[in-house]
Amino acid sequence: MNQTIKNIIQASVTVKQDILGNEAMIKNIESVVNTIANAFANGNKVLFCGNGGSAADAQHLAAEFSGRFYKNRKALPAEALHCNTSYLTAVANDYSFDVIYSRLVDGIGQSGDVLIGLTTSGNSTNIIQAFETAQSKNMVTVGFTGATGGKIKDISHFLFNVPSTDTPRIQESHIMIGHIICELVEAQLFA
Repeated sequence: MNQTIKNIIQASVTVKQDILGNEAMIKNIESVVNTIANAFANGNKVLFCGNGGSAADAQHLAAEFSGRFYKNRKALPAEALHCNTSYLTAVANDYSFDVIYSRLVDGIGQSGDVLIGLTTSGNSTNIIQAFETAQSKNMVTVGFTGATGGKIKDISHFLFNVPSTDTPRIQESHIMIGHIICELVEAQLFA
C-alpha cells in the first residue's frame, strides 16, 4: 500500500509539472485573472457550474471570491449555480437535468459576467447548454476540463484542459488553477 500511495501522489505531481511547463496554459491563467478582475471592477459577477465533485469544486471556488481568500476585503459577487436545491430539483423534474444551468444563466446572467464550468470530460450537456446561453448573452465562458477539452472546448473563450484523463488528477489540478486565479484576482483588486 505504501508504494500505491506514493504512486498516486507522483501522478498528481506529474500532471502539475506538465501544467507548469505549459507556457500557453500559464498565459491563459493570466488572461483569465485579468478578465475576472475586470468583470468584478465593472460591477459584473462570476458564476460557476459543475456536476458531482466538480460541483463541490465550483462551490469551493465561488466561496473564495464571495468570502475571502487571503485578504479581509469586501465580498465579490460570485455564486455556484447548483446551491438552490428547490430550483435545481424543480427544473430537473419539470424540464430536464440538461437545462438546470442554462435556465439560471438565462435568468441572472448579464453581458460582461463570467461563467466558469468544471467538467472533467468536457461533455456535460448541462454545462454545454449553459455555455451556449452565456455566449448568447455576451458573457465570458471559462472551461475547466481534462486533456481533450471535450465538446466544451469549442464554446469556451478560455479553456484549461488539464493534461490528464484521470478524473481525480484532473480535479486536483482544477482546484490548483482555481486557487491561483482567486489569489491573483484578489491581489489585483485589493492591492
